[in-house]
Amino acid sequence: MAEVLSNISNIIIPLVIFYIVIYGIAAKTSVYDDFVNGAKDGLKTVVQIMPTLVGLMVGVGILRASGFLDFLGKLTMGFTEKLGVSSDLIPVIFIKMFSSSAATGLVLDIFKTHGPDSLTGMITSIMMSCTETVFYTMSVYYMAAKVTKTRWTLKGALLSTFAGVIASILLGGMM
Repeated sequence: MAEVLSNISNIIIPLVIFYIVIYGIAAKTSVYDDFVNGAKDGLKTVVQIMPTLVGLMVGVGILRASGFLDFLGKLTMGFTEKLGVSSDLIPVIFIKMFSSSAATGLVLDIFKTHGPDSLTGMITSIMMSCTETVFYTMSVYYMAAKVTKTRWTLKGALLSTFAGVIASILLGGMM
């Protein structure tokens, strides 16, 4: 069964690409020109959001190198121990809101320290899929769409992240 699923997953992307090309030809559009124009638009978007991406990456790198994340974990140690979870989760929660790849680095550190099958490892794994890169997503997409009034987006995103963290702790404790 696993071999069948592996073979299916290997052919899905080429099938989608062929479907798009065949659909474009059937609709009598210039598929290649549309592709090139789309790539140009995509490159313009990348150039527009590049300063934001660089700023976020530099900021996360500074936080990690400065020891602030370790300080944050130690500062909240009493609170997290009352919950029965490791204070190593706090830096992951904080960094995940800015960068998923930086959070993944912290997750790997947790796996080395606690093990992936430990309570902390389970909670961390669930948390990575239950939370969002709030500030990254807002800055990149709102900049690309030129949105200036974010209204309730940040409050809603932070609330959903908090709910994801709570759900991760509860679900991780059940396993």
